[in-house]
Amino acid sequence: MLKILKNVILSTSIVMLSATFSYAHFVVLKPDTENVVDKKKPVRVEALFTHPMEGGPHMDFKIKKSELFEEGKRYPVEWKVEYIPSSKGSNKKVPKYVTNLSLNKPGLYQLYVDPEPYFEPAEGKYIQQITKVVFSAFGKEGGWDEPIGLKVEIIPLVKPFALWEGNLFKGRVLVDGKPAANVEVEVEYLNTQGFKAPYDSLITQVVKTDENGYFEYTLPWEGWWGFSAITDGGTIKGDDGKEYPLELDAVIWVKAYPKPKKGGK
Repeated sequence: MLKILKNVILSTSIVMLSATFSYAHFVVLKPDTENVVDKKKPVRVEALFTHPMEGGPHMDFKIKKSELFEEGKRYPVEWKVEYIPSSKGSNKKVPKYVTNLSLNKPGLYQLYVDPEPYFEPAEGKYIQQITKVVFSAFGKEGGWDEPIGLKVEIIPLVKPFALWEGNLFKGRVLVDGKPAANVEVEVEYLNTQGFKAPYDSLITQVVKTDENGYFEYTLPWEGWWGFSAITDGGTIKGDDGKEYPLELDAVIWVKAYPKPKKGGK
């Protein structure tokens, strides 16, 4: 009887651990294009807090601040909220934010969102992800590697809007404008095709920055890829008045284009 009880307790513990284990959280910034060529058509951008490779579940989040940078100038960005199921078939609704950017002149644009910290009960901490994406409008390219002064930021060291599948993406993590050494950078694919990873370890890939804050990752196939540098944001007071750890992440999204076919795009 004692042996049976031990087995029940062990099985229950395993189930509980499996239920509370969580994969990488990402604020997703997905434009319909990051290479702008049409003056008449606004660029639609969607923002969502989710587990990209798994296709969900999506989580609640609120955008605290959002701006568009262009040639040293910054412009506030307004977002409209739409509510979507947190997962397929769920009655729980969470926000998805949408904005339409009128990028009708040549320029290099950087869009970022800074959300309110999100409490993750399974990890007992708050998570805040300052997320950006880079646009080239009408062939303008200069300035894509310039910091825009965020608290935490990934600086791309290859053109972030001109990547083929199989290209190497290289970035540098800055915290308060200084290189961040030995930082884990989580990498996930925005899985809109329903792909399944053969092992859970392949859902979120991880690379680390070197002593100067640099990291590299080869984009294996086409689509949108998110990079999230995990840094320590100190502590934050929760709704219950207690102090909790704050995970402060720098996120950038880039697209890998499919290799062109012979005789066409």
